[in-house]
Amino acid sequence: RKVNGKEVQILTSMTDPLRFPAADIVDLYSHRWEIELGYREMKQSLLGNRLTLRSRTPEMVFQELWGTLLAYNLIRFQMARMAYSLEAVHPNQLSFHQAAHWIIKELTVLPWVSPGRVPGVIQSMLEMAPAFVLPERRERSYPRSVRRRPQKYPTKRNASQR
Repeated sequence: RKVNGKEVQILTSMTDPLRFPAADIVDLYSHRWEIELGYREMKQSLLGNRLTLRSRTPEMVFQELWGTLLAYNLIRFQMARMAYSLEAVHPNQLSFHQAAHWIIKELTVLPWVSPGRVPGVIQSMLEMAPAFVLPERRERSYPRSVRRRPQKYPTKRNASQR
């Protein structure tokens, strides 16, 4: 299948071309990649690259995971509002790491803001959106290649190479 003039090959077990057209599979693969990036954002930004969760019991691990997912979705919701306040910017074109830290900082001071000023704080979040727009994403392609294995011993040179 060609996408943007480039040949794209995806290995899949969905072989029925009527039920699973190639164009749909390629489109879904790009969405899957965005989901993988979301997992990375949660692990790196929200969990701080920790290898393990802090909780010790299964119930608390469950609660911690739900809390992380809830925080991620709330931050993404605010980022979507910020992106839609701009013209022609999609929510995944905003830097999650920078926006998340800024949104969390703004929300932590919200309890000390008088109730009448809360809408202004929320509006200031929307006005900050241009600061988090990422540069245009590059299309990358890493075709598979067979690499030579490193040799244990030096190769024997023939008389012409001496």
